[in-house]
Amino acid sequence: MKYIPSNVCSREINFEVAPDNTVHDVHFTGGCHGNTQGVSRLVEGMDIHEIINRLDGINCRGRGTSCPDQLSRALKQYLAEA
Repeated sequence: MKYIPSNVCSREINFEVAPDNTVHDVHFTGGCHGNTQGVSRLVEGMDIHEIINRLDGINCRGRGTSCPDQLSRALKQYLAEA
């Protein structure tokens, strides 16, 4: 799935969800490369609901969101459309 985040430095988030609801191949375009690369590696193979629970609501510099929070929003959108 391709997701366009808002109010963050990342311009795009791509990921795949396996039939068992595990998330794979998370890739951020833009943003703080080290941080987004770290998030991508940490969530690899995790259950989609666990990722949402852990990342939802993380705030970056008072923006009301962050790249991790945007990933949780992307995953919620995926579930809503599935």
